[in-house]
Amino acid sequence: MRIAVAGATGNIGSRTVAVLEQSAHDVVRISRSHGIDLISGDGLDTALIGVDAVVDATSHETADRDEAVAFFGAATSNLLAAEERAGVRHHVLLSIVGVDRVDGNAHYAGKREQERLVAEGPTPWTIVPFTQFHDFAATVTSWTEHHGVATIPPLLVQPIAPADVAGILAEIATGAPQGRYRDVAGPEPQDLVDMARRTNDARGHAVKLVPTWSSLLGPDMAGDVLLPGKDARIAPTTFDDWLADPQ
Repeated sequence: MRIAVAGATGNIGSRTVAVLEQSAHDVVRISRSHGIDLISGDGLDTALIGVDAVVDATSHETADRDEAVAFFGAATSNLLAAEERAGVRHHVLLSIVGVDRVDGNAHYAGKREQERLVAEGPTPWTIVPFTQFHDFAATVTSWTEHHGVATIPPLLVQPIAPADVAGILAEIATGAPQGRYRDVAGPEPQDLVDMARRTNDARGHAVKLVPTWSSLLGPDMAGDVLLPGKDARIAPTTFDDWLADPQ
């Protein structure tokens, strides 16, 4: 198949490209570094010529709700419009478990807008909600670390390995559209503070962790809000496995 990956140079996009190419698919990389801009639409029509399916693994980090909604709205609208012109038969969206249960987070607001556009759009689709990734704890501490101290919220998560995410996205992209897919998670619930401590220890990175809620990750994410549903698909790689070999 000829499959396009939006966000092809990112954490998940680059891994998805690798998995697809290992299976001998023809992969089109959609990113600004490859001359394709989702916000302006430049290069999209040419990139999607002959494409069978699109995997959207784009991301955008911002604490501003309006900016997040505007980014995901524009990027998704342009991508879907170009897909319709090209006759793309399947749009696969990387989304988040619990995205409808958290109102105060800017990124979640943007992802909800993205999901809405895909579900109402012209291309047959599959939306795949994943839990947080194994490297999420390290990402959160990198946002707040200052002079050897980092704040981190005491979230309960059931994280998944980025390599497992990529493999599942590639698998779904080569099949028929399924609408809203079941939740996808890693095998074990984890405390985010403990994940951060263990990640730092494994990397030899000394930082004092201060558990606290923040404006980005607040109490509306507490409890089981971020955990997968009962019928979730469970990926195989444990957090300990990933720490030993962070692929």
